[in-house]
Amino acid sequence: MAAVANWHDSSLFTEPERIALDYAERMTITGQKVDDALFAKLKQHYSEAQIVELTAAIALENFRSKFNPALGIEAQGFCLIPPR
Repeated sequence: MAAVANWHDSSLFTEPERIALDYAERMTITGQKVDDALFAKLKQHYSEAQIVELTAAIALENFRSKFNPALGIEAQGFCLIPPR
């Protein structure tokens, strides 16, 4: 999990994983865009159905990151990330 934060510099991820992480970042970070070039890279490694599923998963996590804190819903402790 720790390597995900530095995926740009990590050699732990395959090319398809790197493209999915880039896609997730661009969907998540305000001001970033999913351009035609990135979408073409996605299509080289993932089927249309897989891209739709990936998009839905990323969008759901983005939704949760805004929805849960507004209602005071805290992490359930399933994935404990140690403090830095």
